[in-house]
Order: sequence, then structure tokens, then C-alpha cells
Amino acid sequence: MAAFSTNILIVGAGPTGLTTALGLAQRGIEFRIIDALPEAQNTSRAAVIHAATLESLRGLGIVEHLIGQGMKVRHFRVRDHATLLFETDFSLLPSATPFALMIPQDESEQLLIRQLDILGHKVVRPLRLIRLASASDGIRAACEGPGGYLAIKARYVVGADGQKSQVRSEAAIGFPGETYGSFLLADVRMSWPIPKDEVSLFFSEEGTLVVAPMSKNRYRVVAQLADAPSEPGLQDVQKLIEARGPPGEVEVKELLWGSRFQVHHRLAERFRAGAILLAGDAAHVHSPAGGQGMNLGIRDGVALSRALAQVLGGTSEAVLDSFAQERREAAARILTMTDRLTRVATLTNPRARWIRNRLIALAGGLPHVRRSVAKRLAGLERSVS
Repeated sequence: MAAFSTNILIVGAGPTGLTTALGLAQRGIEFRIIDALPEAQNTSRAAVIHAATLESLRGLGIVEHLIGQGMKVRHFRVRDHATLLFETDFSLLPSATPFALMIPQDESEQLLIRQLDILGHKVVRPLRLIRLASASDGIRAACEGPGGYLAIKARYVVGADGQKSQVRSEAAIGFPGETYGSFLLADVRMSWPIPKDEVSLFFSEEGTLVVAPMSKNRYRVVAQLADAPSEPGLQDVQKLIEARGPPGEVEVKELLWGSRFQVHHRLAERFRAGAILLAGDAAHVHSPAGGQGMNLGIRDGVALSRALAQVLGGTSEAVLDSFAQERREAAARILTMTDRLTRVATLTNPRARWIRNRLIALAGGLPHVRRSVAKRLAGLERSVS
């Protein structure tokens, strides 16, 4: 069995793992990053990076590349079909990046990988973690790849390997929570009557619909749908938009990618178990309401790379405890916020929906409420950082 040693082993090369790696690379910290997939995924999945996340990435040499490739969206509006209930303006944010940046996850990952390559690091793939074992000087990781088995000795292991995390399982960290149900997700090209500087949330009797613009004349469509097909077709998306979206003709011309997904609400019992640390979806998953998932994971990665660099530089390991506590608290706040948003958005009782719409419309008439919602969505309020 081949073997090598490293200061830090990062398991998972999604946005969280890549951000952690980039933060370490910028500080000259030695590490290895591995991923079980033979190549990076080529579907969009998460599609928005908020202002607070862009600010946290500012020191990693990646922000201008992301902005250059993405689309700036400055408005978020809630409608019941044609009736406008609420709107907020990201351009008023107290930030150097006062917008939501629409950029598909596969594109943001490629930019992170490219920046990592410039700094002399590559993702080792495909290499699958099989098990972890504690040792007096760190962790022993047994991995498997095309060349057979590989043993890796690391001082610290970062679990950034998603909601089915092998790292979390090996560390015996609980991941309690619940499942909301089925949603449909699709990327399409279509004729759309709403300007491209807006993310739209529609309420309807049939359920919710979110439509967000992306670069290259694409739109992201997300809809609550109990019987969502595993591979939605163009007509599935067309029917959803006709039933829930704005009045007038909307023609879905091309389906680029579609999927069904279950929305989970789970939070790891702890983010640290000795030399093992969790970040991103390995530590927390929640509703896509507000587009917070990837953002929270990226900010985990930035914070974790900073904490690990401090410890390797001689600071007390209490820094890692602080990371684990602070990021878990931040995740808990996000889970609470997205849980409330999802439950409000998916009300089925007609009277409850009517009351919801009236209250949202009243709140929308208050400038301080609109500003507060913009800051919360952007991650700029302390309560959701």
C-alpha cells in the first residue's frame, strides 16, 4: 500500500473544500485535497453567491474572476402571480459588492480549481476515503483509487464531502434533522417577461416557484412539487411556469439540465472531533430558500483555513474549538431562517396563504424591513453570518 504524509487532508472538492484549500494555499500551508469523483461535476446546482460571501473571499484572489463570469442581480421580488407583494434592492447594501452574483456552481468550482492550480495545487481524484483511524500524531486515512489503496497520515482531516459525508460517519458525529419533501430544479432558456436583474419568488395555490437569471441567457427554475419527476422534461417546466408564474406567454425553449431533489434540514451535533473538522454540507444542509447553502459552506471554508493556519503557526488549538462553535452557531441561525422561509412559502391552507400575503405586502411597505431582508439574504446581518 502506497503512503504519504500531509499537514491537512481535505476530503471533498466542492466549493467548501476548494475554498479551504485555497485559503491554505494562499498562506503557504501544506495540504492535500482529494475527491471521489473522477472529474468535477458539470451541472449548475447552487447558483448564487451573496455579498457577504464575496467579501469573505476577498483575500483569496478569486472575487474579480467570479464577478467577471457571473451576472449581477440587484432585486428580489415576491409575487402572487401578477400581484407584487414584496421587493428589496441589493444595490443599497453596505457592501463593496452590492448585489447577488448569479453564477452556476460548476463555473465557480472551475474558477476555484484554476486559482488553486496557479498556486501549485491540484485535486487528487478519483480517490475515495474508506476509513479514518486516530493516532498519537494525528489521523490515518485509508483511501482507494484506480492505483489501489493509499494510506495518508495527516495532522488534521477536513470533512467537506457533502451531506452523505464519510468523514462525519467515521468520526461518529450525529446528523439529526428532517426532510421537507420533493422539489424540481431545472436550468432552461426561455422567453421571460421580467427583467434580468431580478430573482422572482412566486406564490400560488399549487405551490412556490423561483426563477433566477443566469449568464448565457439561462434561467434557474426551482419549484416545490410533491411528485416531481426524477428527470423533468421541458413540458414539466412549462406547465409549472404556466400554473404558478406571471401572466402572459412564457415559452420554455430549451431544457439544459433538470433534476429532482429532497430538501433536508440537518445540523451536525458538532463540527469538531479531535483532529477531524466538518464544513459545508457535511456539517449542515437545509432548504434552498434564500440561496444560502453554498454561501454558508464557502464561509466555513474561509474561516477553517484561517483557523488551521493559526494552529499550524503555533496558536492554541482552542482556535479550532472557536471555529467549530462559531460556525455551528452561524449554521443554526441559517437553518432557522430557511426553515421559517420554507414553511411560510409552502403553506397549503387558503386562509393561511391569504393572511401570509397580506402581512408580506404590509411589511413590504416599510423601508427598514426591505433593507433588513436584503441584509439577511446577503449574509450581512450578524444573525445569519
